Amino acid sequence: MGSMIRVYAMFFIYFFSGLMQMSLAQTTAPSRMVDGKAIDQGIAYVLMFVALLVTYFVH
Repeated sequence: MGSMIRVYAMFFIYFFSGLMQMSLAQTTAPSRMVDGKAIDQGIAYVLMFVALLVTYFVH
């Protein structure tokens, strides 16, 4: 059981590190302003990931 928690934790870390790299790669302006589209997209990815986990654990 402990190894499965580690697998899920590593997947979680890799998933969000990939999201961070994608969001940083999409910015074209060198300014430090917050991009609302990137925030919305990040929230959507988080919600999809949570829905995937809930679906997996319910079944």
